[in-house]
Amino acid sequence: MRVVFVHGACVRDGSWWWHRTAELLRERGIPSVAPALPSCGETEAPAGSAGPGLPEDVAAVRQTLLDGDEPTVVVAHSYGGIVTAEAAAGVASVRHLVLVSSYLPEAGQRLSDFGDAGPAPFLAVDPDAGTFGVRPELLVDTFLHDCDSQVQAQAADHLARQSVQVTEQPVGAAAWQQVPSTYLVCAQDRGTPPRLQREYAGRAGNVVELDAGHHPFLSRPAAMRDLLLGL
Repeated sequence: MRVVFVHGACVRDGSWWWHRTAELLRERGIPSVAPALPSCGETEAPAGSAGPGLPEDVAAVRQTLLDGDEPTVVVAHSYGGIVTAEAAAGVASVRHLVLVSSYLPEAGQRLSDFGDAGPAPFLAVDPDAGTFGVRPELLVDTFLHDCDSQVQAQAADHLARQSVQVTEQPVGAAAWQQVPSTYLVCAQDRGTPPRLQREYAGRAGNVVELDAGHHPFLSRPAAMRDLLLGL
């Protein structure tokens, strides 16, 4: 088995966000990988109104999935669920989807179709540049309040401005309709309220709750490992 981790919006270096869980999986002989998302400026093309968007993210993740034929579990975090819905569709090696505080879009739905009305207070949009990102001063309190001080200190270095167009681009498929899925509700999440997570989770095949914030793979890596080993 291998695990492919698809990170959320407005961050880069998915391997850093995933590293604490990756280390525990590696001890059990399970490799994992975290593909770069072009819309977050992780490739040569910069993020922005003329930069890469959701189709490029889908292509990057899909290529990673196709690069190996071993049974694969995809862990999609937050916006990563939008990407994974299309990227994992029809890939024979994908055996399970784990959606962490994430979205399960139907084909044709967009990121902007989810959540409460109006922009989130922890995001800053630059309409001239065509990007959006997390307000650094709200990062820890919103997303990392249950993480240790080392993670909190390092996380700002792994934020990214992302192409805002990803919020309005529809997905072309819904892999969760074809592949067994587990939704992990993060009950302490201050970014995606648990009540919304539970609503989204209604589309998943199985639902698990964890007393954690938005990034349980950093704050509760052993629990994440055990969830994946139990699939």
